[in-house]
Amino acid sequence: MSRPEDTLPPDLFYNDTESRKYTTSSRIQKIQSDMTHRALDLLSLTHSSLILDVGCGSGLSGEILSASDAQGTPAGPHVWVGFDISASMLGVALEKEVDGDLFLADAGQGVPFRPGTFDAAISISAIQWLCNAESSEESASGRLSRFFNGLYASLRRGGRAVLQFYPKNDTQKTMISSAAIRAGFGAGLLEDDPGTKNAKTYLVLTVGGGELDGDITGVVRGMEGVDVMDERRRAKERRRGKEEKGSKAWIVRKKEQMERKGKVVKANSKYTGRKRRIAF
Repeated sequence: MSRPEDTLPPDLFYNDTESRKYTTSSRIQKIQSDMTHRALDLLSLTHSSLILDVGCGSGLSGEILSASDAQGTPAGPHVWVGFDISASMLGVALEKEVDGDLFLADAGQGVPFRPGTFDAAISISAIQWLCNAESSEESASGRLSRFFNGLYASLRRGGRAVLQFYPKNDTQKTMISSAAIRAGFGAGLLEDDPGTKNAKTYLVLTVGGGELDGDITGVVRGMEGVDVMDERRRAKERRRGKEEKGSKAWIVRKKEQMERKGKVVKANSKYTGRKRRIAF
């Protein structure tokens, strides 16, 4: 059976007919509800928060966010803002008069909100669509980079995000989690019911106030089936042992960081990092 994202772009796949079919299915409603509650558990919110719902669709997950004390947790109800690429899905949400504010936007083009706007973010069954480039002028890596960089900026320091998705394979799983880490997140993967057709994958992200304050191990420690990935910590430890400040490797890495931020830097040459003679 083919995956939806392999057939059509999301704004075309979720037309008026498919959007209503998706929203009214009792099976999908149950799955969406369970996964949204799971995401809220992983967020571990202690008070009513402003939450971004990425790929909010017709508002199935938003209805859970708006519910007061849905599962006996101290947090909630939450205020939420959702965006989706499908106008048909958002049309169904408007008809249902969901409580959240809705925006028509493509996550692959970034997250169109001011820095530090949200306390937390969730996404249910959406971000695997970013792995598909819809034209020759785009790439999956570019779409993922724009999304995760925008998401990182939109969250306050100390904020968290839980993104449930259906990876096609381990390569796609690595592609998504690596893009999140490059954007600055502390990241961990959690899989419920691994190895079964009911497997659900959650990418748990933290935003630190400092270089390593987003350590994901504090969120998922002790959870069964968690793969902890904080490559920033490992990379820093490797650099301490191999790179001396001012060395060629150190300079090249710094220039690469500047290029990723869109800064213009001079090209490397045989003179990069070379020590100058003392001038008298």
